[in-house]
Amino acid sequence: MIIKIAFYKGRGLLRDRFIRWWTKSPYSHTELVLPNGEGWIGIYPPDSPRVRLRTIPKDFRVDEWDFISLHATKEQVDVALGFYNKTAGQPYDWLGMILSHVTPFRIKRNDKWYCSEWVAYALEVSGIINGKYTALYNRNRIPPNVLYDMVLRQVQSYSWVPGVLEDSALDMLDVEKINRVE
Repeated sequence: MIIKIAFYKGRGLLRDRFIRWWTKSPYSHTELVLPNGEGWIGIYPPDSPRVRLRTIPKDFRVDEWDFISLHATKEQVDVALGFYNKTAGQPYDWLGMILSHVTPFRIKRNDKWYCSEWVAYALEVSGIINGKYTALYNRNRIPPNVLYDMVLRQVQSYSWVPGVLEDSALDMLDVEKINRVE
């Protein structure tokens, strides 16, 4: 199965432009895109200030998003959905997000999230990405560009051995960035 992480780079609202400026990032928001069109999971205050599952956004424009695709087993997707079910409806962590960005401390409540933080935890808890690349326990902030770099590092760490990966798994890898083992 292919699961995607969507990174918003469109003009968006003033809030989006501020986040990109503050984090020195091309991205202001991120969501987890489930396989087979099952929906997008995220938390976006102007749209929904709580963790929610939704269909493709009504105003979706593909040129305003970047995607990273990752291979996931059905079990990993089920664990990610279980994490969603456990956190569904939990509110946006305004205080934690702001204080974690303006102080050197990690301010985190277990029942509140911001978008890229929730996606990072869902990916790690499910085993879709390896904690070796995220080191979530050691981060005081996870803006969208940091999540993008963490996931890209994971993808770039894959080794391709001919005949080992299924062809469907190869579709989600950027073969130009894979370290080929011959």
